[in-house]
Amino acid sequence: GTVAILDSENVSSITDISTGTYEVNFTTTMANANYAAVSTTDTSRYNSSSGTFATTKFKTTIRNDAATYVDSGVTAIVLGGQA
Repeated sequence: GTVAILDSENVSSITDISTGTYEVNFTTTMANANYAAVSTTDTSRYNSSSGTFATTKFKTTIRNDAATYVDSGVTAIVLGGQA
């Protein structure tokens, strides 16, 4: 699907790696890789998770109840840490 940033808050771009797998890139490098990223989708039957943290980016994935990677219409991401 098409990836769009609705409000950046230190996100420079989002790369669609494959179905249900995205890389979120930062405008300003984080102080370290010890930050929190919580993601959610617009469908209660989908599970999202974040990981592979770096100071410049992190990866987030979305899966359905069968644990198959899927794309979601809207994904919200909340970050905690210092840039």
